[in-house]
Amino acid sequence: MTPRDDSDANDGRDDRRDDGPWSDLDRPPLNATALRRALVRDGGLWTGVELVSRTGSTNSDLVALAADGKAEEGAVLVAEEQDAGRGRLERQWTAPARSGLFFSVLLKPAEVPVERWGWLPLLAGVATATALSRTAGVDTALKWPNDLLLTVGGEERKVGGILAERAGNDGVVLGIGINVTLREDELPVPTATSLALAGSPITDRDPLLRAVLRSLERWYTDWRASGGDPATSRLQETYAAGCATLGRTVRAELPGDRSLVGEAVAVDGDGRLVLATGEGVQQPIGAGDIVHLRAEGEK
Repeated sequence: MTPRDDSDANDGRDDRRDDGPWSDLDRPPLNATALRRALVRDGGLWTGVELVSRTGSTNSDLVALAADGKAEEGAVLVAEEQDAGRGRLERQWTAPARSGLFFSVLLKPAEVPVERWGWLPLLAGVATATALSRTAGVDTALKWPNDLLLTVGGEERKVGGILAERAGNDGVVLGIGINVTLREDELPVPTATSLALAGSPITDRDPLLRAVLRSLERWYTDWRASGGDPATSRLQETYAAGCATLGRTVRAELPGDRSLVGEAVAVDGDGRLVLATGEGVQQPIGAGDIVHLRAEGEK
C-alpha cells in the first residue's frame, strides 16, 4: 500500500518542511515501525500500517487504493496532518500537524449482510469511546450517529468523529479523527475540545492509537462472527448505554431542508435513531444532523 505523502517523509517520521517533527516538543511524531510491530500479527485483523506526514484525506486515499486493488482488508493509513479532512455532509476540517489522530481503516465484512453494514460507524464509535475511556482516562460519550463527546467545564464538546465510506462493492473505509493536544486557541469551533483540554493524563498518541485499533479489532471481530447481528454481538446495547443522545429532546435536521423535533428514545436494530414526536409517533431517523436541545431550566 503506497498512499500519497505530500512531504519528503521517511517512514512517516521525517517531515522536512520548515515545521519539522520536533518543532513542537509537546507533539512528537508517531513511530511507524513500533506501531506495525504492536499491531500487525499473524491471524490478526490489521495487515499493514502506513504513516504519512501529510495528505489531503486518509479516507479519500484509502478508498482510492482499495479501488486500485492496492489495499487489503485490515489496511491502516495514518496521517500526521490532513489539509482536506472531511466529516459527514462533506464538511471540511483541518488541525495542526501531530495535534491529533487522523487515520482510516479498510474493512471487508463478507460474512455480514450489506444491510447491516450501517452499524460499522456506530461500532467504530463504541470501540473508540471504550478505548479512550480506558486509556486516556476520560469519560467519553457518543452522539448519534458518529460524534465522540467529552464534558469540559460542564459543557458537552466534540473531541472526535467518524466517517464511513463504501470502497467498491465489498469494502468500507472507516475514518476516525480525535483531537489530542489541540489548544484552546486552535479549536475550529467553540463546541470542540481535545483530550488535553479535558484533563487527560495521557496525550501520547502512540498508545492511544494502539488502544483504539485493538478495541476496533475486538468489536469488529465479534460483530462479524455474529453475522453483523447487533444484539448477539452486544453492539446495540453497548451503543445505547454510552449514547448521550438517548433520553434527550433533539432536533433532527434531515435531507431536503426538513427538521423533526422529538425525544430520542432508542437506537433500533438497523442503527437508526428513534424519535418520539409530540404527535405521539415514533419516527426512525437513518440520516441527518442531530442537535441536542437544552431542557427547560438547563444551563
